[in-house]
Amino acid sequence: MNGPEPHDARASAAGLPSVPPEPILSQPEPPPEPPAVKTLLEKWGPMLWWLHSIYALGLGIGVLTFASKGFGHARWLAVSLGSMWIILLVFFRWFGGRRRAPSGRNEKIRFYVMTYMLKNLYQGMLFFLLPFYWRSAVYGAPSQWFVVVLGACALLSTLDVVFDQVLMRFKVAASVFYFLTLFCCLNLVIPALFPNTRSLVTLVAAAIVSALAFWTMHIPIRFHGRPAVVALLVIWSAGSLAGAYFGRAYVPPVAMHVASGAVGPDLLEDGRLEVEATRMHRSLVEGTLHAVTNVSIPGGRGDTLTHVWRKDGEVIHRFDKVRVDIAEGKGQVRLTSSLEPEHCPDDRVGQWWVDVETADGQVVGRVSFEVTR
Repeated sequence: MNGPEPHDARASAAGLPSVPPEPILSQPEPPPEPPAVKTLLEKWGPMLWWLHSIYALGLGIGVLTFASKGFGHARWLAVSLGSMWIILLVFFRWFGGRRRAPSGRNEKIRFYVMTYMLKNLYQGMLFFLLPFYWRSAVYGAPSQWFVVVLGACALLSTLDVVFDQVLMRFKVAASVFYFLTLFCCLNLVIPALFPNTRSLVTLVAAAIVSALAFWTMHIPIRFHGRPAVVALLVIWSAGSLAGAYFGRAYVPPVAMHVASGAVGPDLLEDGRLEVEATRMHRSLVEGTLHAVTNVSIPGGRGDTLTHVWRKDGEVIHRFDKVRVDIAEGKGQVRLTSSLEPEHCPDDRVGQWWVDVETADGQVVGRVSFEVTR
């Protein structure tokens, strides 16, 4: 039996040129399916990050509640500060503060492990600080904005996407964030470790230590012996000191705060007010007015406190000395001042308040009252 003619024979019989048969192409193998875990992460990864951010925010609120129980827990911040400084140094020596995203499996693992550790330290410290700064800040005073910035930093530390993808990718941004956190923490840690420290001394010391920590993240140790580097370090430290000194009115004097206070026309024998008034007729201001404030000083009596009476924002009288007694509350002192009629303006109708201030001009607390016609 004859089989089918070859292709070339048929083509020759028909008078056509021979064409070689097309090769049979092998079908490409389908790409391997990605692992189930990787598929889930690619699909639900952003949502999982946001869920973790909500979880972190809940933990921060728990720390805030813990911190509000007392000043004695502030000492643990010293350990957290040291840990965070070491981790940041290692982080930037490892990654160099590069803007690019980490590449490779090992580099990604290192990056996210480091940032996760930093986030937990930041969250614990910032939420721990909030109640102390909240109590010490005064609404209407310059120090109120410091608490707003601190609260924004605490919230930022819980946002994983922003923290990992933005803050930790820029060395300067991460260093400024650390500088502010360290400065806020030291304002609380120093009086906890060294009671009876003056608030201004605490403020200046916190600024210098923060400046040195900031410096170590940008300048390698091998350069510290160069005269130009030493000069820059001195200028940087002096600038931080000057900023803290001249900007002291914008920083609350933690952990002091006014626990209670009021103004009234008469005093009892034990030093309390007979009537605590928030609104009074101008006829009552014809005589002497008394202000009594109980100030909580868990860090000790390192500051000289005074009363500054103001009307519609203008200083009426600043007392160089006020009467200081031990208050009933634990760790509290009672300040009493009496405003005589000759120190009052002719027009006494308006909004009044009595500020408790340190001798260096930091506002500790405020008592407000109104005089009507």
